[in-house]
Amino acid sequence: MEKTTSLDHTKTTGHVDLVGAGPGDPELITLKGARLLEEADTVVYDRLVNPALLKFCRPDCDQIYVGKRKHCHSMPQARICELLVQLGNQGRHVVRLKGGDPYIFGRGGEEIEALVKAGISCSVVPGITAATGCAASTGIPLTHREHAQAVTFVTGHRKDGRIDLDWSLIARPHHTTVIYMGLSCIAEIVDGLAEHGMPSDTPVAVIARGSTPEQQEIVSTLGNITADTAKASLPSPALLIIGAVVLAKQVIALDDRKTEFQIHYPNAMIPASVPGCCQ
Repeated sequence: MEKTTSLDHTKTTGHVDLVGAGPGDPELITLKGARLLEEADTVVYDRLVNPALLKFCRPDCDQIYVGKRKHCHSMPQARICELLVQLGNQGRHVVRLKGGDPYIFGRGGEEIEALVKAGISCSVVPGITAATGCAASTGIPLTHREHAQAVTFVTGHRKDGRIDLDWSLIARPHHTTVIYMGLSCIAEIVDGLAEHGMPSDTPVAVIARGSTPEQQEIVSTLGNITADTAKASLPSPALLIIGAVVLAKQVIALDDRKTEFQIHYPNAMIPASVPGCCQ
């Protein structure tokens, strides 16, 4: 559901839409998100946004890259918030294009807060988050009557040098845990879950570049996943799905989405990586 702030639209300020770009496959953006890209004066986009989506933009649309990766931010979050306010005050129609869903570990709440505080008209267009996108592309149901009646999304991002998770919650049985950005601290996650009673034979899947032709996945167990991911050298960020639902995984042939997208949008180019910091 779109969420729009109740602001005075008689002002001469512009408008900022926070748009979820989805998990990677460019065809998974919403119709509304694609339309807003076509209408935007400026697009401010993240590292995890598929570059093919920028082909929706007008030729005169300004495109500003603000991607971040571990220990390397092309623009700090506080400055991104300031930029959105600045562009809004210039009367521009801005799309803030964010990987996945803006309100699920996307810091969209901080950006909307800054815009509302500054009196900038803004709205949020949801996107398919990595958890559901990766689950669909790997054939793993996040809930299943025989395996899990609940699912919890958490982030493996460290705060003050440590992972602060509700271990008793995410280690409980008949439950699926999805951990975003957990690859770099997978050993700590495994230790924490084991210390809180999760059996070592609990199934674990790790998915990188989910929903794209470059998707990589490992299916293992809690006791072996640390070693298995080290051998595979998966790229970050990667998503962890932990729980018996991994056993319900169905084999799904991943479509050649790059080819499919280019059939409909023959002029779209999909680079192997997004230009930006640390390239």
